[in-house]
Amino acid sequence: MAEVSSVNVASSSKEKGPEGLSQELPRPGTTISRVKLFDTMVDTFLQKLVAAGSYQRFTDCYKCFYQLQPEMTQRIYDKFITQLQTSIREEISEIKAEGNLEAVLNALDGIVEEGKDRKETAWRPSGIPEKDLRSTMVPYFLQQRDVLQRRVQKQEAENRQLAEAVLAGRRQVEELQLQGQARQQAWQALHREQKELMAVLREPE
Repeated sequence: MAEVSSVNVASSSKEKGPEGLSQELPRPGTTISRVKLFDTMVDTFLQKLVAAGSYQRFTDCYKCFYQLQPEMTQRIYDKFITQLQTSIREEISEIKAEGNLEAVLNALDGIVEEGKDRKETAWRPSGIPEKDLRSTMVPYFLQQRDVLQRRVQKQEAENRQLAEAVLAGRRQVEELQLQGQARQQAWQALHREQKELMAVLREPE
C-alpha cells in the first residue's frame, strides 16, 4: 500500500507538468522550446524529490507512530508530498512571473532560430587570449573613439559659436562706447559754444 501511493504520486507528476501539459520527452532530433524544457526539468526534479523521500523512509523516521497508526501515517505522507509539490510549483511560478522568464526563454528560442539562417561562420576563440581579447576589444574601442571624436567636434563647434557670439558682443559694446564718447564730445562742444555765446551777449556795446 505504501509503495503504491508513492508510485501514484510520482506517476501523476510525470504525466502532467505545472501547466497541465504532457511532459513526455521529445524524440531525438526534434526541437523543444526552452519553456517546455524548463517545465520538464521541474517535473524531473519533483519526481526525484518524491523518490528520495519515499514512504519507506518516511515510516523509518516515525516507526512508533507508524506502528500505532499506519493508515494515519499514510494520509499524512500523501498530504505532505502533495503540499510539498504544490508549494514548489507555486514558488517556481512566482519566479517565472517576476523574472518574465517565459518571455525571455521564448525570445532566446527566437534568437536561436534566426541564427540558423545565418551563413557566416560564428566566432570561435583562437586559443590565444591576447589575440581574442584584441579582436573583441579593438572594435569596441574604435567605436568609442569615433563616438568621442564626434562629441569633441560637436563641442568645438559649439565653442566656436560661443566665441563668435562673445566677440560680436564685445564689438557691440565697443560701438556703444564710441557712440557714447561721440555724444559726450558733441554735448561738451555745444556747451562751450553756449558759454561763448552768452559771454558775447553780456559784453557792453
